[in-house]
Amino acid sequence: MMINDAIKVEIAGVFPSATFDEAGEWLNVTIESDLWKAFAQRLRSSVHLDFDYLFCLTCIDWKTHFTLVMHLTSTSQRHTIVVKTKLDKDNPLIGTVADIWMTAEFHEREVYDLFGVRFQGHPDLRRLFMTDDWKGWPLRKDYEDEVNMIKL
Repeated sequence: MMINDAIKVEIAGVFPSATFDEAGEWLNVTIESDLWKAFAQRLRSSVHLDFDYLFCLTCIDWKTHFTLVMHLTSTSQRHTIVVKTKLDKDNPLIGTVADIWMTAEFHEREVYDLFGVRFQGHPDLRRLFMTDDWKGWPLRKDYEDEVNMIKL
């Protein structure tokens, strides 16, 4: 099991712009969105890190921008991290990680369906819960449902 300091050294050696926060239960790593895919590939392929299991990928709407959040664990090394990146709310576009972790395929579809984040290269990016003709993204703070009069 790698301790957080060793994980930070490994990550910072390849991605020096990454920032770290240890305030929560797990080490949080924030990276630029243009590094998302390369960063994910490194986390999966590094022998020392070996993050082989993505167990959550979700999104947060901060009104001004989105934060994409991914939780990863290594079943062999027994460590867990949270990876975050900021997305432009007007054009939420990022590379898929479904080719790295199969579980991301479902999670990315959910984030697309509810927030409108488009995952470039996703093998089947379409609505998951909402109907194909549904207008808008129900978990966005600016979403309005005229029928149920929901306004966040």
